[in-house]
Amino acid sequence: MRAFHNDDVVLPLPGGHRFPIGKYRLLSEAARSLAGLRLSAAPAASDGELALAHTPAWTAAVFEGRLSAAAQREIGLPWSPQLAERSRRSVGATIAAARSALLDGEGVAANLGGGTHHASADKGSGYCVFNDVAVAARLLQAEWLRRGGGALQVLVIDLDVHQGNGTASIFAADPSVFTLSLHGARNFPFRKVASDLDVDLPDGCTDAPYLEALDHALAECWRRLGDSPPGLAFYLAGADPHEGDRLGRLKLSAEGLAERDRRVLRALRERAIPVALAMAGGYGHDIAQTVALQRRTLVEALASWTRWRGAAAGMEQSTS
Repeated sequence: MRAFHNDDVVLPLPGGHRFPIGKYRLLSEAARSLAGLRLSAAPAASDGELALAHTPAWTAAVFEGRLSAAAQREIGLPWSPQLAERSRRSVGATIAAARSALLDGEGVAANLGGGTHHASADKGSGYCVFNDVAVAARLLQAEWLRRGGGALQVLVIDLDVHQGNGTASIFAADPSVFTLSLHGARNFPFRKVASDLDVDLPDGCTDAPYLEALDHALAECWRRLGDSPPGLAFYLAGADPHEGDRLGRLKLSAEGLAERDRRVLRALRERAIPVALAMAGGYGHDIAQTVALQRRTLVEALASWTRWRGAAAGMEQSTS
């Protein structure tokens, strides 16, 4: 299974900053021990690719270092050349994962970061500068069409604990991308933008009610998309619904999160929908715990990829 990282670009954050930048390098190190995972450095998204989901004024402000103090406060990160470059490569990693999953026939691939779902077309927010999934979705639709594949329906399954307001705003008037967000009702962002399907969860939600809500949400997705089944999915597998997360306010166990991943990946695999994963949020009191949770997500993704490849090999043998 292919996975892409961009942890070689390190943000120069002030001491005591709340953003856990160190988890990305630790996750890459932990991922290297997974048999079957092929890890590569992320390519940088081009200006033209970013323009598929972002205004020229916003991308220019980011790359030219012209973000206002208010814009930097809304993002929650100080501007630096490294921030601009890392943001570009975060998008590139999700593009690469989506290409691997769909165009290369791998079925499952991952970005070891990404999931920057609070960024909208003309601004960043909540540690998100560019919206990696939005750019990748639009680019893969164009590339699929150019290859003669026709119109590509995309499904975004956002299970970060925070609502995907930026993704929802970018695709608000676009029926070719269906957005699902399962999130804490009282968590950030406090002014939410309606997704195609939003599921609000109460503080303290535990494994059983969460998984029941997930099952209902997925069933509703398949019902609504019955006439136009997705040809590609993006899965934001945030670790922040975990009970040990500083910002999450939900109470999922490690096994609950793993079961969440299994259910999503199984549902996509059974419908032969390729998927690009993004790790999204994770802000544990113990950073090692967050890394372990996200490594477990990669283990589940690898298991799904193995089954996907096995099914593909079986089909090839049956037609030969």
